[in-house]
Amino acid sequence: MSHSEFDPKHFVSNLTTRPGVYRMYDVKGELLYVGKAKNLKNRVASYFRVTGLTTKTMALVSRIHTIEIAVTKSETEALLLEQTLIKQHRPPYNILLRDDKSYPYILLSNHPHPALLFRRGDKTDKGTLFGPFPSGSAVKESLITMQKVFKVRQCEDSTYSNRSRPCLQYQIKRCSGPCVGLISDEEYELDVRHARMFLQGKDQELTAEISTQMSAAAADMEFERAAELRDQIIQLKHIQEQQHVYGQTGEADVIASIIQPGGLCVHVMMVRKGKVVGSKSYYPKMPIEITEGELLSSFIAQFYLGGIQELPKTLIISHELEDGDALVEGIFETTQKKIEVLSNVRGQRARWLDLAKLNAEQGLQARLSDKRNHFSRITALQKLLGFSEPPKHMECFDISHSSGEATVASCVVFGPDGPDKKRYRSFNIEGVEPGDDYGAMKQALTRRYKRVKTGELEAPDVLLIDGGKGQLTQAENVLKELGLVNIFLLGVAKGDTRKPGLETLYIGSKEDEVVLPPDSAALHLIQHIRDEAHRFAVKSHRRRRDKKRRHSVLEDIPGIGPNRRKELLTAFGGYQELLSASQEDIAKVKGISVKKAEEIYLHLHKS
Repeated sequence: MSHSEFDPKHFVSNLTTRPGVYRMYDVKGELLYVGKAKNLKNRVASYFRVTGLTTKTMALVSRIHTIEIAVTKSETEALLLEQTLIKQHRPPYNILLRDDKSYPYILLSNHPHPALLFRRGDKTDKGTLFGPFPSGSAVKESLITMQKVFKVRQCEDSTYSNRSRPCLQYQIKRCSGPCVGLISDEEYELDVRHARMFLQGKDQELTAEISTQMSAAAADMEFERAAELRDQIIQLKHIQEQQHVYGQTGEADVIASIIQPGGLCVHVMMVRKGKVVGSKSYYPKMPIEITEGELLSSFIAQFYLGGIQELPKTLIISHELEDGDALVEGIFETTQKKIEVLSNVRGQRARWLDLAKLNAEQGLQARLSDKRNHFSRITALQKLLGFSEPPKHMECFDISHSSGEATVASCVVFGPDGPDKKRYRSFNIEGVEPGDDYGAMKQALTRRYKRVKTGELEAPDVLLIDGGKGQLTQAENVLKELGLVNIFLLGVAKGDTRKPGLETLYIGSKEDEVVLPPDSAALHLIQHIRDEAHRFAVKSHRRRRDKKRRHSVLEDIPGIGPNRRKELLTAFGGYQELLSASQEDIAKVKGISVKKAEEIYLHLHKS
């Protein structure tokens, strides 16, 4: 950053500690970023720390030419002003929601013969709006369902008023034909009433009412009408079975966020009348490094204050918000609606939140694993490494242990379509000093690539080593000893803060250092492979550690089978008590001779 024009130290020293909004501009006067602050001096100063800044934040800071400040009376006012400026200017370093469309609704029109109609955010129509729904497809599914069950018309008034004979919907039994008088006003009003109850979530009352009418119709010998009502009940029960119902109460939006190398996801799940009516995943870009809580805060402010979504009574969120109180106040000032924001929930709300978290994880995983996405990333890696074609076979190693216990090395394999889990392997490391990660890496690489040397295994195009220069040296030495010169080495070392986006890459040798920008597709692929190796190593280590801890020392004594082990542990009550027992006491146990008791005693105390 050029300090000849902008002196951050001088600028910060003159800042107020009051709340407000700051705007960062580049040398051309274009707005880069808008932020809010409870304490302007502290917040702006944090951008100019000597250490601890993420790569993305450093990229922003390097472009700052001027900063403008707007002081506000409260943090809430700062939040409202921030959202107004973001919506107006859409700065490149702010998280921006791409989906600006209003959420869809179902309109039950005001008309002698009301219609059920699709509407998106247009609240000027006369009638009752139901929703919002998470997507247009969710509305269409609901409308199709109601066509089948209630046969309420779904044509616009202009179509309705020009009919002289019933349309196709009547022929396929999805409308009762009120336009040409094929149903009485009373019967049609009853169908409308039932459709309204269905949209209000009054399923049990609706089923009970139709059951009563069916019984009455049967008693009056109106068997055709009774049969129609019976079919309605069957369809309603089928719909209720398909819906994910935890209870008959509750209205909330459940929001979960997840951040992983290469992407982030916010999943919004809508609960109305105790039912999950639908959900949607959002994948905003992350121009600067943030936490899940900060992501949620930015998302919620745009989502609700920006008018994208109508407010429920409750927001259930996956991470606590630092500015939660200001957010609630800002929403109230803007909409006059009081909401509660909860992150620590139990019971059915906790189940909703778990479901939203699972959807966020799976949504992001699917996005990261998408073949088209993988192809673009592998092509970017090809350019970075200078290959003539994309690498078809990549392997990555990682080491995992608990303070040196049960050390395991993992090897994950990525092919042209992404992770090839059938070819993953783990190595139990033996004969290496506990905690010696270099020794563990050397052993694992030697065991793996000896088989490449003998032709049992195919050599990878790229070998990715996680751990920096030291581990890269082990890989270089092993490959040199085995004479494998065609395997391209790629080292990845975490930065001082160990955060994703700050990795140093060693391409081909320890001398060739590269730091890629955080939005690099090649870096995202490297992070994905590295994280998958780490995940698999931890999983393999835990499995080995747990198996070892379940292993009884008695199993190592020749001649002590399951029955004798059981007798010994039953007699003394446990392993520690057996360890404290004398040789004579052990000899008193059923099935244990004096000689065997001596063997057991010596083995236990040798261990």
